[in-house]
Amino acid sequence: MPSSESTIAELMADCTRSAVHLEMRDHYGVAEEADDFRAWLETGRLDTDPASPDWAPWVGLVSQVRSRGVAVRRARIVSEPVSDYIRYEHASTVVNLLAGEDVRWLPRRRASDLALPGNDFWLFDDQVIRWGYFSGNGAMIGHETSDDPAAAKLCSEAFAAVWDRSIPHDQYDIH
Repeated sequence: MPSSESTIAELMADCTRSAVHLEMRDHYGVAEEADDFRAWLETGRLDTDPASPDWAPWVGLVSQVRSRGVAVRRARIVSEPVSDYIRYEHASTVVNLLAGEDVRWLPRRRASDLALPGNDFWLFDDQVIRWGYFSGNGAMIGHETSDDPAAAKLCSEAFAAVWDRSIPHDQYDIH
């Protein structure tokens, strides 16, 4: 079993087929992006340079994984009208796409009859889960890695159901 402290980069390094990420919150209070989010709210300007210091590590990681033939997909379940944070995420998703991720959006009202896990997750090769735990205000409070087959099956089926209903990034209008 992977360590509870396994990073996404370590898990992606071992990945051979797929890495999928399901996000279900309308706001994330991630400390590393607080200044960027605040500046975007005030000015509308956003760092979308894939070579910038903030983006280059992620772009490099995803590009390397994709070059090995691993599919990297991200789905976001969002309330509508969307929050300011979701508008910010939508505006920055261009960099995820440039890195090689496929990103889709699912309005929350279209997810009502889906069985979903209680937390956001990454799922690697339909076997290894990296749960993301957030506080009520969206601050990251921890991660846990699991290879529990029942939980991996739940995550795989939930992601597939969300993906099938979701809207490709270039077709999702946040306004």
